[in-house]
Amino acid sequence: MKHADLTAKARRIKLLLTDCDGVLTDGGVYYGESGEVLKRFNIRDGMGVERLRAVGVETGIVTGERSPSVQKRAEKLKINELHLGIKDKATLLGEITARLGLGADEVAFLGDDTNDVEVLGLVGLAACPGDATRFAREAADYRCRARGGHGAFRELAELIISAHGGNAPDEKTSE
Repeated sequence: MKHADLTAKARRIKLLLTDCDGVLTDGGVYYGESGEVLKRFNIRDGMGVERLRAVGVETGIVTGERSPSVQKRAEKLKINELHLGIKDKATLLGEITARLGLGADEVAFLGDDTNDVEVLGLVGLAACPGDATRFAREAADYRCRARGGHGAFRELAELIISAHGGNAPDEKTSE
């Protein structure tokens, strides 16, 4: 996709939804006797959530898992659109856009696997981490250079922030 087309799509975004495992995490899960123990999140992705909010773009997590660690992460980042245990992400997208009064073209989705392909085809800006499956890569408008759990969310966030006219923290703005 041409850079100008990508920027135009990113400029329309008002909500960035993301899968969790393989996107916000590296896809690894540590299990103990009582089940899931740990998932690894990238702290810079959290700053991406804050920076998106500053330019008027909200965020949400849509995952098929029911993970307490994802819930804790969303609470820390003050993400209100948290949807755990979702098997039909496309239907949920319709419910979210109707409730928030958004068009699908105002939503971006970051997904990495076959269960994300349908929703990737429905949104205004479809993206995947650099190490996503072939199926997600083929459905995406934008393939991040960063891998899942290693800044892919932040990379997409910065693309959207830039399209909204946001500045990098070290850039000077005129008064």
